[in-house]
Amino acid sequence: MSCLAMVTWLASPCSRALCCLWLLGMLLLANVSTRPANHSAIRERATNREENEILPPDHLNGVKMEMDGHLNKEFHQEVFLGKARDEFEEDSEPRRSRRKLMVIFSKVDVNADRKISAKEMQRWIMEKTAEHFQEAVRENKLHFRSVDPDGDGRVSWDEYQLKFLVSKGHNEREIAERIKNNEDLKVDEESESVRWLRFTGLPSGEVLENLKDRWYQADNPPADLLLTEEEFLSFLHPEHSRGMLQFMVKEIVRDLDQDGDKRLSLPEFISLPVGTVENQQAQDIDDNWVKDRKREFEELIDANHDGIVTPEELEEYMDPMNEYNALNEAKQMIAIADENQNQHLELEEILKYSEFFTGSKLVDYARSVHEEF
Repeated sequence: MSCLAMVTWLASPCSRALCCLWLLGMLLLANVSTRPANHSAIRERATNREENEILPPDHLNGVKMEMDGHLNKEFHQEVFLGKARDEFEEDSEPRRSRRKLMVIFSKVDVNADRKISAKEMQRWIMEKTAEHFQEAVRENKLHFRSVDPDGDGRVSWDEYQLKFLVSKGHNEREIAERIKNNEDLKVDEESESVRWLRFTGLPSGEVLENLKDRWYQADNPPADLLLTEEEFLSFLHPEHSRGMLQFMVKEIVRDLDQDGDKRLSLPEFISLPVGTVENQQAQDIDDNWVKDRKREFEELIDANHDGIVTPEELEEYMDPMNEYNALNEAKQMIAIADENQNQHLELEEILKYSEFFTGSKLVDYARSVHEEF
């Protein structure tokens, strides 16, 4: 191309714009190619996460009850915010939090009538619960990789307990030798694992036995005592498996059942935790414990209202993907903030009761509504 032709080409506004875009693209590509990727930092974070998460968690996101039978105090925030809950915890700026809450309101309000019905809230709860399920599946891939060193896609109990005890401060070679020789795993009284086991309130042997029992329960028939990635997910997160959810319910009933009938009466369910009330603050906590559990027992768990909760009723209550439960939760969440008693939630009501929905109180909610609109 001659110099005159080049000048003529560049004189065109469209051509100049294309040329500028091409030059900008080349500069961006050069910048990306020369920027070193921090793969080591990514691997380090993943490794730390793997080492810390090989135990079944005490807390299950989006599940009404904890593994120890306590009520999940964060349940409403988990099923209303989903993955966005971390954003509210990290962001303390009220104006940004208000805007985030308003965005969520618009997403829940599917028909855009500026109010949320029970059906709309039910759909949203199911959607946020599915988010927690998907997050657990993603994390499980990392955790499974950490306990499957040979990468054969199956993990034995011996492989798992070796990884568990090593993560708690034991010598890997010594534990591996004891497992190989079928020796009892007696742990050092001053080791980190024993201190951790004491924290759980159980003797060291009982904790290992409970984990082993749970391991075998997660092993789907035909049992081969080896867990696949999917079975390992059930081991860590019983809410992902009907059989493991039933096992979790059985353990909770066993721990709360005082007369041995394998059912729960109201007095059994609201029994105070072990410990004495030493001051007024502790008394208030205990009073709240009884009040919350009594309401949950009578309004949600005891489906036929006969004053007794069976394992089947408790299982239905704890199933996070139960649509009927999600509808009940939606109605309960609406009732908490429904000041005008129209069986719907409006934006002003959600902002006023933001502490219930997000865990943080957004001050001056009325003024914020006018400002944003």
